[in-house]
Amino acid sequence: MEIKRVVVTGLGALTPIGNNIDEFWNGLANGVSGAAPITHFDATKFKTRFACELKNFDITAFLDRKEARKMDRFTQYAMVAADEAIVDSKLDLEKIDKDRVGVIWGAGIGGLETFQNEVLSFAKGDGTPRFNPFFIPKMIADIAPGQISIRYGFRGPNFATVSACASSSNAIIDALNYIRLGHADVMVSGGSEATITIAGIGGFNALQALSTRNDDPATASRPFDKDRDGFVSGEGAGALILEEYEHAIARGATIYAEIAGGGLSADAYHITAPHPEGLGAINVMKNCLRDAGLKPEDVDAINMHGTSTPLGDIAETKAILEVFGEHAYTININSTKSMTGHLLGAAGAVEAIASILAIKHGIVPPTINHFTDDDQIDSKLNFTFNKAQKRDVKVAISNTFGFGGHNACVLFKKLD
Repeated sequence: MEIKRVVVTGLGALTPIGNNIDEFWNGLANGVSGAAPITHFDATKFKTRFACELKNFDITAFLDRKEARKMDRFTQYAMVAADEAIVDSKLDLEKIDKDRVGVIWGAGIGGLETFQNEVLSFAKGDGTPRFNPFFIPKMIADIAPGQISIRYGFRGPNFATVSACASSSNAIIDALNYIRLGHADVMVSGGSEATITIAGIGGFNALQALSTRNDDPATASRPFDKDRDGFVSGEGAGALILEEYEHAIARGATIYAEIAGGGLSADAYHITAPHPEGLGAINVMKNCLRDAGLKPEDVDAINMHGTSTPLGDIAETKAILEVFGEHAYTININSTKSMTGHLLGAAGAVEAIASILAIKHGIVPPTINHFTDDDQIDSKLNFTFNKAQKRDVKVAISNTFGFGGHNACVLFKKLD
C-alpha cells in the first residue's frame, strides 16, 4: 500500500498567553508567562492558588449563548480553536468531499467541571435526583470531536483519544495515519482541556503534583531549574488541519510543515512517575524517528514534555542524551510549558503548534524562569533558557508523556 505524505495546512490556538495563533506566537517568542491567581473559583483555602487561565475570553463572541450552555468549557475551547484552524486552512466547505474529512480530538479528562458542578448541586439538595439533561453529553470526552463534526458536517473518521497528557499527540498521530493509509483527505485534530476547577486543582494538589509558589506565580513553572516544585495547571485548546499532500497542492493550500512521523510507547513502570532512566521516552523518540525515516542527527529542535516536576525533567533529559548522543548538545531544547503551564490533554496539540511555528519563523521559543542549574541535569545542553533563539529549524519533534506511562512523540519537518 502506498503511504501518502501528510502536511499541516491550518492552525488554531486558544491558550493562556494568547487567544489565537498570532497572539500565541507573540507570547511564546517574547517569553510571556500565563500564570496568575485563579479566578474561576475561590482558591483561598487551596495549597495552590494560581494557574494559567485564559485571559479576556468570552465564549459568546464565538457561540450563541444557548448553544454554549450545552457544552463544557473543554468543548467550547475545542470549537473556537477548530474554527480558527479551518478558517486558516482556507478549505472550501462548499466544495470539499465531507465524507473524506474527519475529526480526531484529544482530552485527558473531558468535562470535569460539568461533573463536579452536577455532583455539588445534588449534594446541596434534598436527595431528589435533579440533573441537567445535558450532563452526560457535556461530560464525555468524545463530545468535542462530535460537536466539531456536527458544526461543519464532516462525516469522516470521528473519535476521541484519551491518554492523559499525551492525548492530543495521540490524536494527531492517529489523524496522520488515517490520511497516510488513504482513509481520509483532511483531518481536524488537536485537543482541549478545562481542569482549572475545584476538583482539578484539589486533585492535583492531593497528588503533590502542582507548584505551590503562590507568592510568585509568574515564575512558578520553571522546567529544569534546581528549585522547580511541580507543574502549573493550564487550560485551552490547539487545533491542526492535517491534509494529504497532493490534495493540499491541488487546491493551492498554504503549507506550514510536513508531519513526517509519530511514535508511541509505554513506560510500564508507575501510574504517575516516569521511568527513572527515561526508558519509555527513549523508545518513543526512537520510534518516531524510525517512523519518519530520519536519523537523530537530522533533528534541530525538541519541545520537551518538560513539566517542571522534580523527577520528570531529569528522566526526559537522560532519554534525550541516550537517543541523540553528542548531537544532543547541538539541538535547541525547550519547554513551552514554562509559559503556558501544563494544558494536560491539550498540551500535545499546543506544543506541536509551537514546534510548527518554530519551523515557520526560524525562532525557537525560550524556556523561561531559569535561575539555578540542577546538578542532576546536564547544563551543557542548550535548553534555550530565558530568551528565544534564532535558528533555521528544518526538523522539530514534540514530546508528551501522560499519567499511566503513555508516551507520544510527533515529528514535523520543513517541506522539501
